[in-house]
Amino acid sequence: MSVVSMQADTKPLDQPRSGGAMDRVVARRTLPLRAKIALGAMGAVTLLGLGWYYMPHGDSQTVPADRIIVSTVTQGRFDDFLPLRARVTPLITVYLDAIEGGRVEEVLVEDGATVQKGQLLARLSNAELQLSVLARQTEVTQQLNSMRSQELALSQNRLANSRALLEAELDLKKAQRQYEREAPLAERGFVAGRTFADTRDTFAYQRDRRAVLAQTQRTDERLQSSQLAQLRASAETLQSSLAVARASLEALDLRAPVAGTVSAFSIQVGQSMARGERLGQIDSPGRNKLVAGIDEYYLPRVQLGQAAAVEWNGKTYRMKVAKIYPTVRNGQFETDLQFLDGEPPQIQRGQTLQVKLTLGDPVRARLIPDGSFYNDTGGSWVFVVTPDGREAVKRAVRLGRRNADFIEILDGLQPGEKVLTSPYTGFADKDRLVLEKK
Repeated sequence: MSVVSMQADTKPLDQPRSGGAMDRVVARRTLPLRAKIALGAMGAVTLLGLGWYYMPHGDSQTVPADRIIVSTVTQGRFDDFLPLRARVTPLITVYLDAIEGGRVEEVLVEDGATVQKGQLLARLSNAELQLSVLARQTEVTQQLNSMRSQELALSQNRLANSRALLEAELDLKKAQRQYEREAPLAERGFVAGRTFADTRDTFAYQRDRRAVLAQTQRTDERLQSSQLAQLRASAETLQSSLAVARASLEALDLRAPVAGTVSAFSIQVGQSMARGERLGQIDSPGRNKLVAGIDEYYLPRVQLGQAAAVEWNGKTYRMKVAKIYPTVRNGQFETDLQFLDGEPPQIQRGQTLQVKLTLGDPVRARLIPDGSFYNDTGGSWVFVVTPDGREAVKRAVRLGRRNADFIEILDGLQPGEKVLTSPYTGFADKDRLVLEKK
């Protein structure tokens, strides 16, 4: 019995004693080390990215969302026009200036009166001018009389030369007849040789004398003609000078140069007016034009003849750009707009009208509403709102034409994107805005 027990106790220890075939050790499976490192790195990068996105960084600023205006980029029709405020002014204005200074003696019309061309408006007096004109008139008269005396002397000399030439021609004919009678008789000896020689010499003398007188007359005629032309030119100059002197005296009677309405005419009797002083003006009756100030930005785009329109009591009146004043004052230049098919009734000088100036033809374009941001950026960049609406990021864009409502987008924005169109005052130097919502 003891032997058997010892044999049973000597079996291998790794064999199960009972039910050992039913239990097994299962090996535990794990990820490779490289996969664990890659997943950890990806998680860290994701966390860093989210932290960078949601955390203010760079040159940024927080802006309350209720203090800004957000507009959406759209696709639509762009009407290239410019709204203007224009004032009514007379189409033709003639200024009244004191050609000669003087004292106001009489005023015959009042400011706002309608006058005809040549109508007397006022009378001035100037004793010094009157004496000067009288002295000038006397001097001119004396010079004219002297020139007339010279002209008379030249005429008498011409007549004397003509008379002397006629006498010489008569003497020449007599001498020629005497010579022709005695010549055949002298050949036959009926006339003494000495007598015929005197006759021949007399004929030659009269012939030469006539030639000399004719030459003298031609020379005198030429010189006298030149002298007479100079005298007559001088006389015309003196007459013109006298006419100017008289006109300056007549200018003391102020007359209307054109028909129209007198305005800014406020001179009083007894008032002393200096030479060249502005007395008033005459405006063309019933004919007006509009004068509009335009921002200097549009100076290269405004051309003569461009179309414009005015809405008045439900009716449209066509106009055109008649004149451009290129001088820029306070950032604006002025233009004259002229009516083409009549003007609105009962408009008054100084009244302001709304004008629409057409700069180009309508086109299809990407658009954003016009806003004050343009003055801060010049159209070179804008703040674009991110899709989640939490931020606005600065973006370079290229904007084109503007009208009263929209700005044309040439590059940098797509339809549906949202843009800040309110003023950028206070954050124009930032690159990113955090929009804080309450």
